[in-house]
Amino acid sequence: MRVLLLYAHPDPASYGAALHAAALRALREAGHEVDDCDLYAEGFEAVLSRQERVGYHDLAGNTAPVAEYVRRLQAAEALVLCFPVWNFGYPAILKGFFDRVFLPGVSFKLVDGKVRPNLWNIRRLVAVTTYGGTRWRAWLMGDPPRKIVRRALRAVCHPAARPLYLAHYDMNRSTPSSRAAFLDRIGRRLRSL
Repeated sequence: MRVLLLYAHPDPASYGAALHAAALRALREAGHEVDDCDLYAEGFEAVLSRQERVGYHDLAGNTAPVAEYVRRLQAAEALVLCFPVWNFGYPAILKGFFDRVFLPGVSFKLVDGKVRPNLWNIRRLVAVTTYGGTRWRAWLMGDPPRKIVRRALRAVCHPAARPLYLAHYDMNRSTPSSRAAFLDRIGRRLRSL
């Protein structure tokens, strides 16, 4: 399977980097063809420009500023996101990726004014993430990242795509054994993708 692994963390010495490495290793061990997209290392520009917003609905040219990222997304059969949850949301660079790359004609199409999914090539959707707070605290806040993956992103993928959301909660009080156990879980789950 062709997998686009979107990684969003600025620190190569972080636990997020260890998760990214574990995800990449497990996917490759399972025989998948992985397009490893490290948004920070690639210098992805997260800010949607005025011109991009003005041309947002122009299907003939809206992808021009991000054409290579669109090509990579459209070539994938699976999308794996690896990111930390900050302030109950995505890192700005990942949110910017969605704003700039998940465009009309790419992730969705408008048919008689109604949104229709357009990423039918994505048949698997996975998130690997960490939260500073507990699962209970995230639940009280509505857990926006989980809902976006399981609802909004899932809604633009192939109808049979089942989202898998793997989260290590309470990183503020994590231990070496809890972090190691989560790394092991990531490896096991992604090797069976």
